[in-house]
Amino acid sequence: MAWQLSYYNAKVAEQLEAWPFGIRAGFLRIAELMQVYGPDIGMPHTKAMGADLFEVRAKGREGIGRAFYCTLAGERIVILHAIIKKTDKTPVRELTKARARQKEVQT
Repeated sequence: MAWQLSYYNAKVAEQLEAWPFGIRAGFLRIAELMQVYGPDIGMPHTKAMGADLFEVRAKGREGIGRAFYCTLAGERIVILHAIIKKTDKTPVRELTKARARQKEVQT
């Protein structure tokens, strides 16, 4: 595995652990692909959100999860924020939180 995956903090890792089983399994499968093939494996697994922010698009019978991430030098992927989607559109507040964390880790 060429790419190293980490979490912004322990709380983000805990959020992902708390996801329903099917959605979490989808996330873990995509995370493995990202570690092997790189962070931008494309739709339907990942999507660019602009300004070097991306999302993992995890699905399960229980619903849809989104994990926002960015990359750092040295082939590192940082999961910045994770949510379970309740509407079709990602809430602006959640994107704002992910972008603020992205600025923090990329400076």
